[in-house]
Amino acid sequence: MLSDKSHPWKESSAGRRAFTLVELLVVIAIIGILIALLLPAVQAAREAARRTECLNHLKQLGLAAQNYADSWRCFPSSAIVDFASQVTGNNVSWGVHGRLLPYMEQRAVADRVDLSAAWDSQLVIDAVRIRVFACPSDPRGNEIRNPGSGKPRLYPTNYGFNLGTYFVYDPRTRRGGRGISYPNSAVDWSGVTDGTSNTLLAAEVRAWQPYRRNGGPTFVNEPNTAEEAASVTASAVEFKDTGHTEWPDGRVHHTGFTTCLVPNSRVPCSWAGVEYDCDYNSWQEGRNGAAGNPTYAIVTSRSYHPGGVQAVFVDGSCRFFSETIALGVWRALGTRDGGEVVQTP
Repeated sequence: MLSDKSHPWKESSAGRRAFTLVELLVVIAIIGILIALLLPAVQAAREAARRTECLNHLKQLGLAAQNYADSWRCFPSSAIVDFASQVTGNNVSWGVHGRLLPYMEQRAVADRVDLSAAWDSQLVIDAVRIRVFACPSDPRGNEIRNPGSGKPRLYPTNYGFNLGTYFVYDPRTRRGGRGISYPNSAVDWSGVTDGTSNTLLAAEVRAWQPYRRNGGPTFVNEPNTAEEAASVTASAVEFKDTGHTEWPDGRVHHTGFTTCLVPNSRVPCSWAGVEYDCDYNSWQEGRNGAAGNPTYAIVTSRSYHPGGVQAVFVDGSCRFFSETIALGVWRALGTRDGGEVVQTP
């Protein structure tokens, strides 16, 4: 009989190999360091993919707007105001997003809606998600809004159309701003005298953006800093945290943006003891028809991409704009006929 020492499948305790506690901790630490190094690279790769998808959405919106302009001989209005009505209720009319539906492979939706009737009574758009309207980097881009009372539930939008620098519309004079769109506008190709490659068509905005509206003087100069913008914003009497959540709505805080401030500017405003980063709309376009006040808006282009926003020009080209862009350059890009000589960085 073989002894225990000579048994072929039994090792002595002296010859046994195992990890010590120190070695195990070292291995865990190394794995942790590798994961810490790998995660930023994975996150950067994911953000790069999301940014590319966002850029593609802007390209599609640019192409749709060009096709619309070719068909109608003008770019879409931000809203259609009926001056025969003194009370337009909460929804003046369909905005740019709804008017572009037939030109962006959304014919099935476009054929079911009536652009001549108020959108909030048309349940055919209930919970309809238009993927091109959303940036995948926005964490609230898929958060549906339910206004209740038999109105359609809506997904937000992350792209606003260029409604100028600050002044948007005066219903008394029928005069609009220098953007591509404004209420009852009919801007054609020849109206973009600054050049289609120097004029913004649309840019990113954040879903569920807080804003204040309906207040302030009927005319104020353009604020040049976030502090001045905060003072103007504080004059508004209403607060909402639902900006850019109604893609069919033609008002600037839902369908557009202005170049009053550079991208991602923070405009502090307080409401009920809580501070927010706010947009501003002095008056809801079309409200009270011709008796309404002029609309001035600070609706800033914002995104969740690090360092800036993406935008599309009237000619369909797209670019990323740093949040450090000079204010004068950004405002020049927001005018179609300002006559500025623009040299973008």
